[in-house]
Amino acid sequence: MHTMKAWSENISFVLVGPTEPGNIGAAARAIKNMGFPKLELVAPVPYLTEAARAMACQAKDVLDRAKVYRTFRSAIAGKSLVVGTTRRLGSRRGIIMDVREAALWIVGMARSSRVGILFGNEHNGLTNRELDECGLVLTIPSDPAFPSLNLAQSVMIVAYELSRVASKAHPLPLVENREVQRFFRRIPMILKILGYGRVGNKDLAAQITRHFKRLVGRSGLTEWELNMLLGLCTRVEKKLSPKTAGRLRKRPARS
Repeated sequence: MHTMKAWSENISFVLVGPTEPGNIGAAARAIKNMGFPKLELVAPVPYLTEAARAMACQAKDVLDRAKVYRTFRSAIAGKSLVVGTTRRLGSRRGIIMDVREAALWIVGMARSSRVGILFGNEHNGLTNRELDECGLVLTIPSDPAFPSLNLAQSVMIVAYELSRVASKAHPLPLVENREVQRFFRRIPMILKILGYGRVGNKDLAAQITRHFKRLVGRSGLTEWELNMLLGLCTRVEKKLSPKTAGRLRKRPARS
């Protein structure tokens, strides 16, 4: 587990607005325990304290070289994939992945790209606006009666799940073609709502649909990607033409 590859250098654990120096030190220890070197902080409290160093234990080097950003935007600017963490679920927060499923995705991306995993402050977590900037959002399952985890605990669990899957070369599982067809059947409906149709002898909707099929056919779709695309279709239908969308859904779908 602890023989980490170069990809671990591409993952940054980013604490946004942390308020407790001890938690920052404990987070440094957690990521070093799991073989990760990069801790980043956004607008932290003064943190190089005795308490932080005590909690960091043998990870004082990670704590000392933590990169500090003044703003949230500057912290994510250089990341190819921005991952948010949350314990609060809901439609406003979009599609949220279980930490174990997300770990497969993150490790795959980190082999070639820079990834930032964001953790909100101890009291409020990440804001909706901050989560909106994330390409992926994960959650750590816990008891609904007491779901809140300590900041350093959350960092440790995510780091552990990443290190656990690191030695496995498993590609992300792809959904079967019959599931992908659900998305393909939605494309003509969405294009019609958006006003795409025939222009002269060109059927633009059919051409776009074919391009989508070729694009997906080259790489496939994970379950998370499929759900994201279906959710996007539903959002377009509801926002632009709820009445039209209702009529289209009643018609038999053709692949």
